[in-house]
Amino acid sequence: MLRGGHSLSFDEALELMREVERLGRLARNLLEGRFEQISLDELREIAGDEGVESILILRDMRQRLEEGGFVRPGENGLELTPRAIRRIGELALEDIYGSLKRGAPGAHATLHRGGGPITIERSKPYVFGEPAHLDAVATVRNALLRDPSRARVPLQLAPGDLQVWDTDQQTDTTTVLLLDMSWSMSWSGRWPAAKRVAIAMDQLIRTRYPRDRFFIVGFYTRARELTIPELPELVWNMEDPFTNLQDGLRVAQRLIDRNPSANKQIIVITDGQPTAYFVGDELRVEWPSGVGGTSPRANRETLGEVSRVTRKGITINTFMLDDSPELMRFVEAMTRINKGRAFYTTPGQIGEYVMVDYLSRKRRKIR
Repeated sequence: MLRGGHSLSFDEALELMREVERLGRLARNLLEGRFEQISLDELREIAGDEGVESILILRDMRQRLEEGGFVRPGENGLELTPRAIRRIGELALEDIYGSLKRGAPGAHATLHRGGGPITIERSKPYVFGEPAHLDAVATVRNALLRDPSRARVPLQLAPGDLQVWDTDQQTDTTTVLLLDMSWSMSWSGRWPAAKRVAIAMDQLIRTRYPRDRFFIVGFYTRARELTIPELPELVWNMEDPFTNLQDGLRVAQRLIDRNPSANKQIIVITDGQPTAYFVGDELRVEWPSGVGGTSPRANRETLGEVSRVTRKGITINTFMLDDSPELMRFVEAMTRINKGRAFYTTPGQIGEYVMVDYLSRKRRKIR
């Protein structure tokens, strides 16, 4: 099986076989992660000093992660600890939120007023029943302007003199993030980007908006609620490759019904049109009709579910990770029914777009 430009003697052939076996053993140890059995001198001959340095980092990684409290032995091998999951969320949030800060100013402006944080830049006359965050300077000025002849201590104030700092409206929300887990999400880094958004949004809401309710639902041939601890190691579903957005919307509605609020929204991250749906309790799947085709019954049943969501006052915002005409036509139909928003984005930008959407709605009062 070995051929070359010249023949080998027995000893030379034996030495060549030993070299092939040595390289094969080195490759197997690398692939299987048995770093302690790798000869660093042999590796240096092939990969140089940089390769040796990389192996040393990998070899010591488990010990360092265990010492840092990021991994621990579990039933199925090593598993991430709660501390590791929190750290992943912090890093993802820092990356995404940091990108937003570098954007154009004023992206989250609102005209609504309410009982939220004080806005030092503006004050207004006091109205009975509102928070009395007194603007002392403006109040005294009003009293002096009302009756300059009585500008002496003690100053006589009238109810109409009272000026208070204005406040911005802040309200709670119930948000369900629907993640497409069909097999096409494995392309072009879509699934890692979508997971990164989910972890970051959970970190954002738990640390900055603790009164909000936030849930994550994965949908493939069926749909189910996902937990944050399982999300870092979760992969797209290869055994159920279809896309059942209808079932995802049903699960999301049940979660919102159990956790109602004035602001209810569903954020959908997907890269394909529906190919699975329920008729009553019967699950059906439907491949698109030809290359670039559609799944008419799946689309129709899913849009029917969108109508039911809309009647409950739930807003659907959709983020598309693909720009195929079929997907865009389907999402446009969803948007017409629900009056939500639809965005086309890429895996590298999706974190910024989803976070912009969430934060802009955070300070919006729904009437």
